[in-house]
Amino acid sequence: MAKSYYDVLGVTKSASDDEIKSAYRKLAKQYHPDLHPGDKAVADKFKEVNEAYEVLGDPQKRAAYDKPSGGSAGGAGADFGGGAGGSFFDDFVNMFNGQGKESGGASSGGDISLNVTLTFEEAAFGVAKDITVNRFEPCSACRGTGAKGGTQYVKCNNCGGTGKVRFAQETPFGRVVSMKACNVCGGTGRIIKELCTSCGGRGLLRKNTTLRITFPAGIEPNQIMTVPGEGERSRNGTKSGNLVLMINVMPHKFFKRKGLDLAIEVPISFTQALLGDKIYVPTLKGAKVAFPLPEGTQSGTTFKLKGHGIENAKKGIAGDLLVSIDIELPKNLTKDQKNKIKELHESLRPEQYDKAKEFYKPKQ
Repeated sequence: MAKSYYDVLGVTKSASDDEIKSAYRKLAKQYHPDLHPGDKAVADKFKEVNEAYEVLGDPQKRAAYDKPSGGSAGGAGADFGGGAGGSFFDDFVNMFNGQGKESGGASSGGDISLNVTLTFEEAAFGVAKDITVNRFEPCSACRGTGAKGGTQYVKCNNCGGTGKVRFAQETPFGRVVSMKACNVCGGTGRIIKELCTSCGGRGLLRKNTTLRITFPAGIEPNQIMTVPGEGERSRNGTKSGNLVLMINVMPHKFFKRKGLDLAIEVPISFTQALLGDKIYVPTLKGAKVAFPLPEGTQSGTTFKLKGHGIENAKKGIAGDLLVSIDIELPKNLTKDQKNKIKELHESLRPEQYDKAKEFYKPKQ
């Protein structure tokens, strides 16, 4: 027995639209082919997840999917028997959930999820990038009608070309009349006489589309960015789905990010730590900031350079640069250097080492 779309997304039949969308996004990210190149099983799973969401993510398609098969429609312009075999309760609930509204059978396009990888700098400063999206687009040969030449169709007699028929139901509250998509023309209002040879009557063709997407400065790793209206197109030209971008950020060789703050570890010599010095700290923008290192600086000490982190132009604020000191000891010392260091060591008094003095302090 084929797995139900609810099982594919791991949700119950009573799941809300938000729960279905959340489950889809999680699975789409988990099984995205870009994260598993060459893995056919994962690619098939990704396709299965998208197929399930294409139905369950659309209220009208979901309602049709939930109805048992069988039954028959009523006469032209009216349907008194619960439509395609659905129960009275299903139909009654659907009326008040918007399923019986004048949608004309036009369903919005589904969302498309993509993983996008940005460099550390692109995420910090913002960038405009070309993103290739594989999605359905209206067929140019038939202008999205599905009919050859865009003209080989006639008006549907069942709905009079409106794409909608009256839907009547006897309820405990009386007779309720609503509207639903015409079951003869599928809500398009037309019957195709000759199918378009380019799209086979679907009115849509899958193709690669290049979009210029602007990523704002300060975008976070693992953030989900939604671009409204750039998802799947629908045949009837109604509302398009959204493009859902899951952001990955490449690590930087020197910098680490903490919100708007940047952290960097700067190596210094032990003589600079002892005597103090003016050091030059690199920033993410490429320039270097002069910083007076005080004498006696200990390894692991962190200094804060205000305003040299990531800028958030929208909020008018900037993070800080957190400079952590790493004292690096020299290698391959000459005999003369060793003697001088030994001489220095012998000249130093124990009380000049604060931590050692406290650590080795005799117990009272």
